Amino acid sequence: MPADRLTMRKIREILRLRWGVKLSGRATAKSCNVSPSTVTEYIGRAQAAGLSWPLAPELDDDAALEALLFPDKPNNTQRIAPDFPYIYRELKRDGVTLMLLWIEYHQNNEHSEHCYQYSQFCELYRNRRQNLELVMHQQHKAGEKLFVDYAGQTIPIIDPQTGASQAYQLFVATFGASSYTYVEVHKSQTLENWCSPHIRAFEFFRGVPQILVPDNLKAGVKSPCFYEPELNPTYQELAKHYDCVVIPARVLKPKDKAKVENGVLQAERWILAPLRNQTFFSRQEAVSAIQERLTWLNNRPLSQLDGTRASLFEEIDKPALKPLSPQRYELAHWKSKVGVNIDYHICFEKHYYSVPYQLVRKRVEVRATQSTVELFFNNQRVASHLKSNEPGRYTTDPSHRPASHQSWGEWSPERLVRWAHKMGPNTVALLEDILERKPHVEQGFRACLGILRLADSYGSERLEKACQRARYFGMYNYRSVSSILKSGLEQQSLQTEEEERPPLDHENIRGPHYYN
Repeated sequence: MPADRLTMRKIREILRLRWGVKLSGRATAKSCNVSPSTVTEYIGRAQAAGLSWPLAPELDDDAALEALLFPDKPNNTQRIAPDFPYIYRELKRDGVTLMLLWIEYHQNNEHSEHCYQYSQFCELYRNRRQNLELVMHQQHKAGEKLFVDYAGQTIPIIDPQTGASQAYQLFVATFGASSYTYVEVHKSQTLENWCSPHIRAFEFFRGVPQILVPDNLKAGVKSPCFYEPELNPTYQELAKHYDCVVIPARVLKPKDKAKVENGVLQAERWILAPLRNQTFFSRQEAVSAIQERLTWLNNRPLSQLDGTRASLFEEIDKPALKPLSPQRYELAHWKSKVGVNIDYHICFEKHYYSVPYQLVRKRVEVRATQSTVELFFNNQRVASHLKSNEPGRYTTDPSHRPASHQSWGEWSPERLVRWAHKMGPNTVALLEDILERKPHVEQGFRACLGILRLADSYGSERLEKACQRARYFGMYNYRSVSSILKSGLEQQSLQTEEEERPPLDHENIRGPHYYN
């Protein structure tokens, strides 16, 4: 690049010292802290312009003196200025470079001789970019990143029944390139309230970004880590369904998500603040008011760029988005390391679901939606059931049962009964009653095994008496036998309880005639 031109103040000082004070060229250069060749250059320009010292009064204006000294160099105002907002927008597109835009800048102007050269073109753009939004320095690509987070401020909604006020959370999603924003209000930051807004945001944008950039909240990131953060399985499954990836922001690195931080600031400033004096008695009222403000925000003219968030989105981000999946993601909850009991059932939300009996004593993963419960072993689905909300009941696939009614190797009703014979006849009878009352005999294995193992804590004799008492009162389950032993009730005689107690006779007791 050419050397920067001296200021007119320093040029006047060179002329004064050289012509007025009669210093040599080297002494003048040393006094003005410039090279001797620079002094020679400016003295030559002054002589070519016919100047002498002292300068004429009309040359007190710096512009007039500059015009005489540099007649062959056109002012920057005579150059054809590039369209910097257009350049900024185009650089967000894949493959677009400053060199390509400079070539087009020359080709699209008839008087290309008045266009800037490439080095000046780049320098002017970098200087101009400093006056635009700070987030421009991240150079977000079109349709690449969607930044998601919750706003720090909340919106109060009053329960009309109790009058209690609850703070609702504001979900914010902002595109990196266009700053196009989507917001949604929710009661809390649960997993469902985190994933569902993503689905509706994709539908609002009519497409899917390549990368999701969330903060490290628990609903999205199970275990934050600088190198390999562990995502919540449901959130990861959602990203996989829509063919995008999740790259959480680094912990305590807000610049990683500066775009959504600014989006949150804009939402708080132009959505929540204008609604501060309104009172909402339902979430739907708040949603309606927020959507109206959101439309205004996205269509508000930008101060540093031409257009609005909505127009920039249509021009830049929308063409680069991936298409929406034809099937909407159904929210699923995952539960890992669920043990399979000897009756080849697992317990999920107090209901029992069967798996193939070969998985007894293994651990499986549970994926539950509103309608189904799926079971996975080594990332392979091994069972699928309709979801049931009946606690304590069993959902069993007959194909999961072994042909010989065996599970857990050699376990069978006969083996359990043989073990019960070591305790006594009442224990045998109680186990047989439990097995007969189950729709599938294997469903009673768990209770029978629990009862037999009570002998390890209380002894065979006490267990036999407890089973006798349980049968007497019709209590055919493990909990009842365990409660009898814990309370020591098996020591009480059943015959004593059968005896009728004599009627109480007291002067304060009213007889049946009192109510006639």
